[in-house]
Amino acid sequence: MIFLQFPNFNIYSTPLLVLAIQGLLFAALLFIRFGKKRSISDFFLGLILLITCWHQTTYTIGFMGWYDSNPNTKINYFLINQSMALAPLLYFYVKSITVPHFRFRLKDYLHFIPALLFVLYKIGIYLYDASQPGFAETQNGYMLVNFDWKYVSPFITIFQNFQMLLYIAFTMQMYFIYRNKIRHIFSNTFLLELNWMRNFLLIYAFLFVYSIIQLVIEISITDLSWTQEWWYFFFSCLAIIYIGIKGYFTNTNKLNELDLDQSNVLQIANYSDQIIASTSSDPVPTKALSNELTQLKQQVKTYMFTERPYLNPDLNLIQLAKSLNMNRGQLSEVINLGFGQNFNDFINQHRVNAVKEMLDAGKQEQLSLLGIAYDCGFNSKATFNRVFKKFVGSSPSQYLKEI
Repeated sequence: MIFLQFPNFNIYSTPLLVLAIQGLLFAALLFIRFGKKRSISDFFLGLILLITCWHQTTYTIGFMGWYDSNPNTKINYFLINQSMALAPLLYFYVKSITVPHFRFRLKDYLHFIPALLFVLYKIGIYLYDASQPGFAETQNGYMLVNFDWKYVSPFITIFQNFQMLLYIAFTMQMYFIYRNKIRHIFSNTFLLELNWMRNFLLIYAFLFVYSIIQLVIEISITDLSWTQEWWYFFFSCLAIIYIGIKGYFTNTNKLNELDLDQSNVLQIANYSDQIIASTSSDPVPTKALSNELTQLKQQVKTYMFTERPYLNPDLNLIQLAKSLNMNRGQLSEVINLGFGQNFNDFINQHRVNAVKEMLDAGKQEQLSLLGIAYDCGFNSKATFNRVFKKFVGSSPSQYLKEI
């Protein structure tokens, strides 16, 4: 009889089950890769997927008929919400990507103390209820219903949402600062990896906002039915698949393995921001520049014209400064104050000009547009199209038609 009732595969349970299993598969693959390559970002992302899948359990088995088939089940004691662990994991995942050679330190465990205390508390609730007479004949014991659900759960919900809001805000701030700073150092700004981090954060921000909307509706308007709440879990499962696939196949180690001193890099980038802000992103007239800065600007222009360093797709500020016998601060000042651009735009504009020269010379008859872009220092089609349109005002194919 129980077999006939559970599992019940229907339009509600089946999508959640199939998608959650796929998410668990990608979590396992990430853990396996972590074991082989010791990339801690894989470990964090595996835990994020595991916890997100875990949160689907209550509704998945509910729609499959578990509670009807097992009226005395004690599973509600063990399906412990781990949002208090998920929030810091989101933060540490992005941090493990953006901080070169990141190491998880002993003090970082402090972020997970609320989650640990919550698990210990839930175990205590179970042990108390299990010691009461008649516990075997009921699904939910006295402390769970009359203390945990009645008094503690509302407080925990508020705490979890506030905690998630803070961690998502701090993590997004860290990402946007990092994305902005990296443009002052590198000519090709790892667009694929940065877009992955952006999408990852936007997905969890969306799920958080959606859950808040549901909570507000239940508090102020009406109680939502299981089928109405199902959509949140369905969206979560879709997020699991996207995050599993993109997270596994996007090589974020490119950022983590950059052999740069982070404090030096950020100091230069902050200085560059101040210069751009003070000049409103417009170059200062040559007459207004100091003699030293004017000479350095001419030195940079000559070097860019004769040596064409921008053809190197991996060119960065440190390499160019070394080639010019300048320190990083000097070169950053020349580019930002003298040319009114950040390093990324400065180099990519030279690349665009090189592409235009090749197209004007008819090189497209021997090479494809993408081949020309690669020859001129671009490292991806998406970056080439975006940058070309930014500086020229039209796409490469449109420009080709015009000439």
